[in-house]
Parts: sequence; C-alpha cells; structure tokens
Amino acid sequence: MGSGERGAAAGLWQLLVGPPLRAREVSREQISSVQGLPALSLDALTSVAYGPEAIILVLAVAGAGALHLVLPITIAIVVLLAILVFSYRQVIDAYPGGGGAYAVSRGNLGTRASQLAGAALIVDYTLTVAVSIAAGVASLTSAYPSLASATVPICLAILAVITLLNLRGLGSAARAFLLPTMVFIVGLLAVIAIGLIHPLARHAPLPGVSLMPTRALEAVSVLLVLKAFSAGCSALTGVEAIANGVPLFKRPRQRRARQTEVLLGAILGLMLLGLAVLADRWHIGPRSGQTVLSQIIGVAVGRGWAFYGMSLTITVVLALAANTSFGGLPVLGGLLARDNYLPHVYAVRDDRQVFASGIWSLAVLSGVLMIAVDGNTQRLIPLFAIGVFTGFTLSQTGLVVHWRRTRPPRWMHRAVINGTGAVVTAAATIIFLGTKFTEGAWVVVIAVPAFMLLFSRIHRYYQRAGRAMGLGTIPGRPRPRPSLVVVPVVDVSRPAQRAISEALSLSDDVIAVTVAIDAPGQDGDPARDIQEEWARWNPGPPLKVLRTEYSSIADPILAFLDELHAKRQEQIVVLIPVAVPDRARYRLLQNHYDLVLSNALRDRPYIIAARVPMSLHVAGDETRLED
Repeated sequence: MGSGERGAAAGLWQLLVGPPLRAREVSREQISSVQGLPALSLDALTSVAYGPEAIILVLAVAGAGALHLVLPITIAIVVLLAILVFSYRQVIDAYPGGGGAYAVSRGNLGTRASQLAGAALIVDYTLTVAVSIAAGVASLTSAYPSLASATVPICLAILAVITLLNLRGLGSAARAFLLPTMVFIVGLLAVIAIGLIHPLARHAPLPGVSLMPTRALEAVSVLLVLKAFSAGCSALTGVEAIANGVPLFKRPRQRRARQTEVLLGAILGLMLLGLAVLADRWHIGPRSGQTVLSQIIGVAVGRGWAFYGMSLTITVVLALAANTSFGGLPVLGGLLARDNYLPHVYAVRDDRQVFASGIWSLAVLSGVLMIAVDGNTQRLIPLFAIGVFTGFTLSQTGLVVHWRRTRPPRWMHRAVINGTGAVVTAAATIIFLGTKFTEGAWVVVIAVPAFMLLFSRIHRYYQRAGRAMGLGTIPGRPRPRPSLVVVPVVDVSRPAQRAISEALSLSDDVIAVTVAIDAPGQDGDPARDIQEEWARWNPGPPLKVLRTEYSSIADPILAFLDELHAKRQEQIVVLIPVAVPDRARYRLLQNHYDLVLSNALRDRPYIIAARVPMSLHVAGDETRLED
C-alpha cells in the first residue's frame, strides 16, 4: 500500500474510531454512575427478556397449573440478586483494580481458583454478547416475523456496530447507548404499571400457537422448582460486570461503581417482580413466534404503536447489552496478561487508550458462536449461566475467606451473607450443569478447562522466557562484536547499491552473494552477466556466486551462512535489498525474493536479518526509485 493509500485508509479508520488520545485524555472515555448503566449494566437489565421466559419454559412441562410458581421463584431470585449486589459492592471496595471474581479468587483462593474464575468469565462474556444480540433480534422478529430469515446477518451487523463503538472508547459507547437505555427502563416500567393498574388489551387474542403440553409431562417436584430457579437465574447475569470494570469509572471510582451497582439492583429487581406478577396474573405460557416479554407488552398496552415502539426499543437495548462484555472482558484480559496468563498484547492500549486486542477477540469469538447456533437464544441459554454462576460462587467464597482473614467490623455478618450466596449460586450451577448438560452445557465443561490449560501453558512459557532473558537480574556489561555483513543480490541495481551502502556503514567486512541455478542443457554460465556487471561497477565488496541445481534460492544462501557461522566468530548480519512499489496493486508483481529469504532466516537465531527497502514510485509512464 502506497503512502497515499495508507493515508486514505488511516484517515477512514480515524473517522470511524476517532483520533488518537493522549494518556492524560483517557478520562474523556471514563464513565459516570448513570453512564455505568448502559456501559456495564445493560446485560443484567435486559435479562428480563429471557430470565422469566426461562422459568416459564421449565414449568410448562408440568402443565398450566405449575405456572403459578413463577412469582415465588422470581421472589427467591430477587433475594439472591440483593445478596449479589451487596457482595459486589464489597468487591468494589476490596478490589478497586477491577477483575471481579478473578481478582477475589486470586487474592483469596489461590492460582487454580483464579484461573477457573478467569476462564469462566471469558466464557460468560462471550456468551453474554451472543445471547444479548440474539435475544434482541428474537424480539425484533417477534414483532416483524418477515425478518426471521435474516436473523444471523442482523446479529453480525449489530455486533460490528458495537465493536466499532467500543474501539472508539467505552465512554463513547456509553453516551451513544444512554438514551435507548433510559427509554427501555422508563418504557418497561410504564408497561408494568399499566399492566398492574389497567391493561389495555386484557382479553385480546394472542398471536401464535400455544406450546403448552395438553397434559403434564412432568409432575411438580422439588427438582422441577430447582430447575426453574436455576434457569431463571440467567436473569442475574451481568451483575458482576460493574465490579469487573471499576477502573472504567471517573474518580472517585469506587463510589461511582457502588452507586451504579445499587441502581442496577433496584431497577432489575423491580422489573423482575413486576413481570412475574403480570405473567402469573395473565397465565402467560410459551407460544410460537412470541417471547414471554412480547406477550406481556401486548396484553398491557395492546398491539399498536406503543407495542411496536417498545419492541423496537427492546431489540435495540438487548443488542446493546453486549456492551457489558466489551466493557468487562478487555479489562479482565489486561489483568490476565499482566499475570502472564494471556499474551501481553492484551495489556497494551491502542491509540484510543482501549484494550483493542480484547475487543477484537471478543467480537470474533461471539460472532463465530452466533453463526454456529443460527442466532437462536434458547440454544445459548443452557451454556450461558454456568460460567456466570461459577464466577458468582468463586467471588462469594473468596469474600468469605477475605473477611475471615482481615476481620473488619461486623465481618461475621458479611461472611454469613456471602456464604449464603456462595451456597445458593453453587447449587444453581450444579443444577444447571446436571439438567442442561446434554442440551449444550457440555460445551462450557470443555471450554473452561481448555482456557485454564491455555493459561497454564502461557504462564509456563513466560516463566521460561523470563529466566532465559534474565528478567529481574542485572545482566553483564555489553560487549561489542565485529560484524560480517552478507548482502544477497539478484542483479546490479539501485536497491543493491542501497543495501551495499548500508552494509559498509555497519562493517568493513561485507560479502555480496548471488545464486546461480545450473540447469542441464543451458547455454553458457548463468552467473556470467552479473559477474561482468559487478566487475564494471566495482562497489568494493566481493561477489560470491552460490551454485545449485535446485530452484530454491534460499537453501544455498542458508548453507553458505551456516558455513560462515561454523568457521568465523563474527556476528553475521544479512541485509536484503527490496524495492517497494507505492501502489498496493503493484506489489503482487514483485517476485517476493525478500519475503522468501526473510522467512527462511527466522530459523537461524545466530543471524541478524533486516530488509533494506527502497520506495519505487510509479506515476503514469514515469518510474523512479527514491532513497
């Protein structure tokens, strides 16, 4: 790509993601307490779209008579929500550097537990993106069934927009998402209020076909209730994201993060209880082509402009709920990289002061997942809650250990609450794992240990590399070494002149080499022309002709370098001349001799190799090389 094309591409990219930010300007992309709702809480807030539905789908197998259990089960889930909000407020205070369950586990439960928490959170964040976007598109296709065939393309388009906004910075995404978030919260609370006071379409027929079994397929039992409870706990996903992303808030970070956590708990709890009351009152059950939330909105406000407007709003915020993961996973990736469990590139900020590697990785993983399940929310839900509740359990258990070790005032009271939360979330995890294993939960059972194995391998590599590089020790004084510079050439040209000039600036000991392929039946010496030209040019260094009967040009050069290395003590430097066209379309016309040789030299750690580029400008009929 030429300088003009590079400039145009850079300008377009800068237009999309914004100009570079100085380190001191990073506060522009930090968020306030209210902005924390669209940035880090939409996942939890919008889980009302699939949490109550998950309860009803489980209870439906026991017949219509079991649907009255929706309300008591939801009340139990809201109690657990209160425990989690209380606990994560404590996590925010104890671990303000972010990381949530990973940071708590690392500080209190040891290496393996922290790796488990990190792996579970990565799975959780990936599934959050996929589930949120798929649920949003499901809401859209419930209101507009003609769009059902385009489910996956719509999912990927939404993912692309969210990824781009987060590459601009979390603050930009939060500001962009604030209005639809507020419309969603106010609108859904208004729907609940109207439904409780005076529903507008109480007796209107519901579209779709009832999916309730004609007779009970399973009796109401403790196990069924526990299954419904654990399924409904998917509505609690995202509660931990605020504690994971404390560094993303403006100062004072901890106070702002705690305020956002309380706002989230209050709004989510109110929504869940309101929807459960309405679902119980109207005997809402599963129907074809209709989500539970869509049915409740239709009964509460009718299927006019308010229904379609609310459906579109839900679609938007459900899709935007993926932003929770884009706020949390890059921070987690940075912490894991800092602890040598992920490649260090995940701890590097880009020009916009964001962890771009984490953002891109999350986008790719979630995109592949949505394609794999055809954008079907219910195929993702069984995978969803296991990683979430594993993190919940570890963070609660870690806090119990933390309180016992530090013993602050009322530590017993705090430990009892956290211990209760740990027991309940662990039970939900086990039930989910047992009941959903064959429906897809086995994927998480494989994915989490696979990530843990990856963490261990990466960590061991960094330990070995650190020892080999002498990190943490003072190395000896640098010692200069004489250098032998080798310049591979294919002809006498200005790129060869440039490379020879650079070589002579490094050392007086320079050798030029060229490869001559001796083919049967050829006339004359294939190296004669370049030898005669070299003699007329007389640049100083001698020209060594390497003869071969094979077509490879790299192998003779490598063999020559190996021979030099065995015989001589000097450091060997290889400078490869290359002409670089200024137009990208002309690069395919080059022979890529330099790339072939550069790749071959990577296996020779005793050689320092470098390309010596020379710009080749082509404008109409005018062609010139430029130093």
